[in-house]
Amino acid sequence: MPIEILTNHKLHRSAEMGLPKHFTVHRLHEAADSKAYLAEIAPRIRGAAAWHMDKKLLDALPNLEIVANPGVGYDGVDIAECKKRGIRVTNTPDVLNDAMAEITIGLMVALCRRIPQADRYVRDGRWEKQGNFPLMGELTGKTVGIIGLGRIGKEIARRCLAMKMRVVYFGRRQQPHQPYVYYGDLFEMAREADWLVVVAPGGEGTRGIVSRKVLEALGPDGMLVNMARGTLVDEKALVEMLKSGGLGGAALDVFDMEPHVPPELVVLDNVVLSPHQGSATIKTRDAMGDLIVANLLAHFEGRPLLSPVV
Repeated sequence: MPIEILTNHKLHRSAEMGLPKHFTVHRLHEAADSKAYLAEIAPRIRGAAAWHMDKKLLDALPNLEIVANPGVGYDGVDIAECKKRGIRVTNTPDVLNDAMAEITIGLMVALCRRIPQADRYVRDGRWEKQGNFPLMGELTGKTVGIIGLGRIGKEIARRCLAMKMRVVYFGRRQQPHQPYVYYGDLFEMAREADWLVVVAPGGEGTRGIVSRKVLEALGPDGMLVNMARGTLVDEKALVEMLKSGGLGGAALDVFDMEPHVPPELVVLDNVVLSPHQGSATIKTRDAMGDLIVANLLAHFEGRPLLSPVV
């Protein structure tokens, strides 16, 4: 009989199509009574392709062997509990690096050159009635500080160099052989940077790392780009400083309580907003879905995992 696996959220297209070819898939998020449905199928579930796996859900699945997390970030999975129980965990790294780097640069250009505002200026007929759009900034010659020089961070750095920017970075430790200046103190890097790009992992270890103090160091001409998780930024301080002029601008693909976006951000003219679309290209999401399927197959066929976390 096919191995039975659980999903608790709609997955990428290629995973939705690929998983039923190899497994019996139970979609918890589609059940009319999810509690009763879980109680019925739980003893038979050996794998999960799931965004969120907390201790409560792990407790309900006594025979779970593996969690294939559908994204590169796995802060929604209780890693400590999985380790304790011998449950393998995988994610989907590398296949989304280019897509993430592309949209990061796109948001930076959009914020710096005020592309959304210029588009509205033309559509509203203001160009013809009021004359030329106001002058704006540019990226060339600016210093960008990257928070989290991982796989995605390195791709962003390469593209920033192509934009003739100076790249510096902050992380848990200095990385040898990287051609960028390292800062062990985020506050000090923010003081020296014109742009801060956030691509560090989520979770309790990085919650609020971009604090009011860091935003103040970035200053009234500084620009923040958050591509990681909304939890990394003090959102209340961010809103206040964008409104007061204490911070120059922000491009945000993630939010603290998404899909809810603070109404104050929606009306600000120095903000570019994106609905968590970092890796949302057809090519990349298909590759992520394929990796979910491949990791589950590898586990149940006794082969090494392609992208193990635990």
